[in-house]
This record gives sequence, C-alpha cells and structure tokens, in this order.
Amino acid sequence: MNEQANIQLVKQAYELYGRRDMQSLLAMMTEDVDWNLPGPSEIPWAGRRKGRQGAEEFFRLLSAADELESFEPREFFASDEKVVVLGYYRGRARSTGKIVEDDWVQVFTVRSGKIAGFSEYYDTASVAASYRRESAGGREAFL
Repeated sequence: MNEQANIQLVKQAYELYGRRDMQSLLAMMTEDVDWNLPGPSEIPWAGRRKGRQGAEEFFRLLSAADELESFEPREFFASDEKVVVLGYYRGRARSTGKIVEDDWVQVFTVRSGKIAGFSEYYDTASVAASYRRESAGGREAFL
C-alpha cells in the first residue's frame, strides 16, 4: 500500500472506533497485531498486548476506566509502513471522577493493508494522577 492508502486505513479505523464498531475495527488488524501503550500499572489500560484479543482487551479496559468526552485525531503523517497521528483526548476517570486531558502521538504500522502495530505516546504521569484518590491524610494513594 502507498502512504496515502495507509493514512486512509488509519482514518477508517478511527471512524470505526468513533462508531464503537469494535468487531469491524478488530478485523482491520493482523492476527498478531502488537498493541502497546506504555505506562505505570495505575493506568488500567496501559501495557503491551498481542493479537486481536489483546487489542480487544485494551478497548474493554479503556471503556471501563474512562468516560470519553473528546477524542480528536488532528494531524496525519506517513512514511512507508508507518502512520503517525497527533491528537487530543479528554475524558473522566470513572473511579475518581477526575478529568483526563492529554495530547498524544499514535504510531501505526500497516502491513498488507492491515494494522500490524500500534503504540501511543502520552503524558503518563498526568494520566496516572487522574486515577489516584485522595486519602484521609491528604496524601494520594494509587488504586
């Protein structure tokens, strides 16, 4: 696929996510997709997952943990099999009610017309803080 076709594939994936059509979104991925969102254990959906089941687990954990308010892929760049997307996210951590607001960079790897890899880079410290509850002593404790 050429770079513009790869960008269109990623845009289509975002559209499916926006419609919550998870089965169609997962079908756009290779069987062995590498799904990676680095971050500390306080972030319920952080970590590396393998295969479509791993990607599906990520979306399930994300949905359970955050109430989405805004998700905006803003700029798209492609080089060979990589598509880089700059965007913005705003949501609410369900466990604490705190707002999660962050700019992010997502990197997709496209192989044979399917998403074969995904990594997201974001402010993990601020996202982790949104999952912390205030303790009675005024010190924050992780969930």
